[in-house]
Amino acid sequence: MTEPIRRLQKEAQMMNLERLIELRETLPKAEFSMSTAELLQRYERLQAAVVCDVLREHGLLDQAFPGRLQALRPERTVAGIAFTVKSSPNTRLSGELTFRAQMLDELHAQAFVVWDTSGDERATLWGGVMTATVVAKGVRGALVDGGIRDTAQILEKDFPVFYRYRSPNGSLGRCLITHYQLPVQIGDVFVRPGDVIVGDADGAVCVPRELAEAVLERAEEVISNEKTIFSWVAEGQSIDEISRKGGYF
Repeated sequence: MTEPIRRLQKEAQMMNLERLIELRETLPKAEFSMSTAELLQRYERLQAAVVCDVLREHGLLDQAFPGRLQALRPERTVAGIAFTVKSSPNTRLSGELTFRAQMLDELHAQAFVVWDTSGDERATLWGGVMTATVVAKGVRGALVDGGIRDTAQILEKDFPVFYRYRSPNGSLGRCLITHYQLPVQIGDVFVRPGDVIVGDADGAVCVPRELAEAVLERAEEVISNEKTIFSWVAEGQSIDEISRKGGYF
């Protein structure tokens, strides 16, 4: 072993990257006490804003995806299990279709695709054929920090998508999928495969898997409390009266 290699190995040991690697690359393994289907159905009766408020109670302030991502179906609330994809601008074509097909084959029912495009501004990563394929597999939604196309076909399938822009451009020769089912970051949101994604007209939120049930139960409690407050407002009670009873605005 040469001296430069020894020095590099020693430096790597001194940097002690194991803990950082564990934090950034270990996938969550928490099991739910209920079925995934029940968990997601209950989340879909909530609001992304309320979920955000509950995450704040856990000290988590960076769980909402950037406001640049808009809902194609704003009337829908959708929840699913994060399936992450990473791509980047690239002119290479060889191998892209094979790797994309492999990724699609591994998509599972109840998944919510979260696609980090590395800031791409030219390609479209999601379209009509992709939508038809994933709907048949039971995928619940997609969040693409980039472009979509074939909008009419996506709407026809009633498939919830969050996206940054629309364009007739395709992806071949413009971008390349580099990996999937590894953690990604979009804006301030760090997403691991297996986390819970919830989206509605206000935007989308990532709930760490290990907190998913606690956040769900607390959010349901908040919704119930707010129904009571709305009833007090409808009765014409004063702000002072509502505040004294524990209401908030």
